[in-house]
Amino acid sequence: MTIFVKSCLPYTQYTMSEFIDYGNWDFQSVRKSNFVDKSGLLNVLNKNIDSENRFICVSRPRRFGKSVAAKMAYAYYDRSSDSRQLFSGLEITQSPDFEQHLNKYPTIYIDWNRFAEIDKYERLRVAQQRLCADLKESYPFLQEQQFFSNALVEINKKTNDRFILIIDEWDMLIRDVEKDVQDEYVNFLRSMFKSNSAGKTFLLVYMTGILPIIKTETQSALNNFTEYSVIDPGVTAQYYGFTKQEVEQLCVENNMNLDLMTHAYDGYIIGDQKSMFNPNSVMMSILKRNYISYWSKTASFTAIEHYIHIDADNVRTRIIEMMNGEAVPVEVTSFRNDMKNVENCDDVLTLLVHLGYLSYNPETQRVMIPNTEVEGEFKNTVRFADWKEVSQAVGRSFDLINDTIELKAAKIAAAFDEFRPESSSILKINDENSMACAINLAYYAARAYYKIYREMPAGRGFADMVFVPLPRSPRPAVVVELKYNKSTESAIDQIHRKNYPTCLQRFSNKIILVGINYNKAECRHEVELEVVER
Repeated sequence: MTIFVKSCLPYTQYTMSEFIDYGNWDFQSVRKSNFVDKSGLLNVLNKNIDSENRFICVSRPRRFGKSVAAKMAYAYYDRSSDSRQLFSGLEITQSPDFEQHLNKYPTIYIDWNRFAEIDKYERLRVAQQRLCADLKESYPFLQEQQFFSNALVEINKKTNDRFILIIDEWDMLIRDVEKDVQDEYVNFLRSMFKSNSAGKTFLLVYMTGILPIIKTETQSALNNFTEYSVIDPGVTAQYYGFTKQEVEQLCVENNMNLDLMTHAYDGYIIGDQKSMFNPNSVMMSILKRNYISYWSKTASFTAIEHYIHIDADNVRTRIIEMMNGEAVPVEVTSFRNDMKNVENCDDVLTLLVHLGYLSYNPETQRVMIPNTEVEGEFKNTVRFADWKEVSQAVGRSFDLINDTIELKAAKIAAAFDEFRPESSSILKINDENSMACAINLAYYAARAYYKIYREMPAGRGFADMVFVPLPRSPRPAVVVELKYNKSTESAIDQIHRKNYPTCLQRFSNKIILVGINYNKAECRHEVELEVVER
């Protein structure tokens, strides 16, 4: 059972060290908030201490709990702390190994974000200088060293101390830099983890980042690491991001609406976890008491703008399909885990999965936009990427949904007639399915107020499109039936005959029926509207 704990914990003394023996105060701050118990992750780490699998790298998108997990791990292992009370009541305390590893090891914590402001060519040198200076505070006999790995080897030879090393944001130094900077950093890591003398100084290495370890040719540059990515998370799937059960409990405790929370922040599939939420957005939603987008606080469309121009035609087509609610196929194995070497559409989509803009389903090997929070970023992307036909359609879609609610059939038909030639370069409308794609895009703004379903089971069949109003929304439900070269009367008749509105009666007392026919001979749309009220 997941445990949520709100606590006011006593202050623990700590030294002025920067990276080692500095106390558990980081995790104290975490526990004083709405803490969701992810301490089961420590069982995964404990099982690998001093084993062949002691090198572990976990990659997830921004704000998916990586830093919280790193702070938790440091507080648990750090020998200078007494963290027993911090872990009171958490899942890890039920483990038979809890006492064995609690505050037993010299533990080093490196957050590469602390060096972000330093010139990229100087970061590694400055970092090693500060790391060695910090080690000397705890090990005064240490000779002055230029290289961090050499300092660890010297300490091990004189004391037999072996370390737990936690590196947060391991890839910050190489996400978008020149190859020579990448090579220097990768060689630094190799010198620590792949050489016999340095590698044996570690009992456990736990790294987190956005990207998996960079590939050289087809394999990892650090192939002695076990990697758990957002695409292949293995046993770590439940520990980064919030599960549906966890969010449901948070909503109960904080009087928040689970349906609205789901619509905004759910949609990630991570391994065997089919419904994962962005944890930062959930916590901000609870703090601010709303359900708006917090994505732009941690990322921006500018982060992906460059990539949508790579293999532009294919990327553009896939993005438009996903904006229409479709899941599109992707081959993830060719991506080299490197933001500089992105060469084709599959690489772009795979990168967007790692960045959190898309959700990857390993069973279908398809990706899709996970939720309305991220949809807003794609809307910004198409607007600033100068996709005029799409941008204009999205802009006009606010009027279209209002005209539908106000039963303005002529204006709706005129809007579709205008949209069709504009969209002809991206959507070839020649049957009911392609009509559905075009009309779904034309109604794009409705996603702010509705959950939109394509081919939804309803009554005695499947309705082409159903708009279910979000909780607390006063807007009516909408059922859309499409016909290609037939008649609007047959569309409305089918809605009644197959009793589609019955599935919507629990959501709204008012249901708008929309029959749309494309008249091929006259190249125009015909629209008929009807209202059903209980």
